[in-house]
Amino acid sequence: MISSQSRTSSTTDQREGFLAKSIEEQTAKLPSDTFLWLALGSIATSLTLKITGREKDALFVGQWAPTFLLLGVYNKLVKQLGSDRTENRV
Repeated sequence: MISSQSRTSSTTDQREGFLAKSIEEQTAKLPSDTFLWLALGSIATSLTLKITGREKDALFVGQWAPTFLLLGVYNKLVKQLGSDRTENRV
């Protein structure tokens, strides 16, 4: 079994890469509900496409909703527990 002390020290030694840090900085500027509205918009667009008979397009656009919701969760976690929290400790 790994002790909590060794797990904690290995976690604080890791640093985020340039790309992850850049994405976090940009997404942190967005309100959290942006991703919810994008998901709802993709669902509405998918429904509209389905009603108009564009089945394949409806399926394609409808699959965006879970991605937007997952990005919203990531955005919320970054805002609350962002990588700079461990890197900027004094």
